[in-house]
Amino acid sequence: MATTTRTKKRERGPRISAEERRELVVDVAVPEFAGRGYHGTPTQDIADRAGISHAYLFRLFPTKADLFVAVTERCFQRVQDSFAEAAAGTQPGEERLHAMGEAYIGLLADRDRLLTQLQGYAACDDPKVRKSVQRGWEELYSFVATESGAPAEEIRDFFAMGMLLTVAEAVQLFDAGDQWAERLIPEHKR
Repeated sequence: MATTTRTKKRERGPRISAEERRELVVDVAVPEFAGRGYHGTPTQDIADRAGISHAYLFRLFPTKADLFVAVTERCFQRVQDSFAEAAAGTQPGEERLHAMGEAYIGLLADRDRLLTQLQGYAACDDPKVRKSVQRGWEELYSFVATESGAPAEEIRDFFAMGMLLTVAEAVQLFDAGDQWAERLIPEHKR
């Protein structure tokens, strides 16, 4: 009995556009980068999770930095979209700023988004990533300032508290059961 050797073909799903594939790759890259960071995440792992070849990944995103920038931009956009949704129907000023703050607290539960945000800061040794993160902060600040109409000091406090909550949630400070953490941020609601 003759044996035949067949090359294993990759199972293909339905054809989708390059833009749809880019979105899919960003979707699967978020948890990869969230868990291992920019420098620690092999692009081959992302290509495998997306079901594409490594070469095709680099046709979609010419460099690893380009892919990471797309991931960090998605993270910033998610925050801004959440703020926009929360601000709708509220009065400008403190009420609107408070609604956006509550929306951010809700986003803290998305651990992949949270860690991706922090990984973005850690990867700012790459100039392309740094520029993207700077631009993300500028756009987010401008949005909050315009939408809230709040004074500069209140906006500064809003962002300072947001960063404190980000770090506290990332290290799961409130799960440690330490009373000092609750005194640090007494109004934190889980």
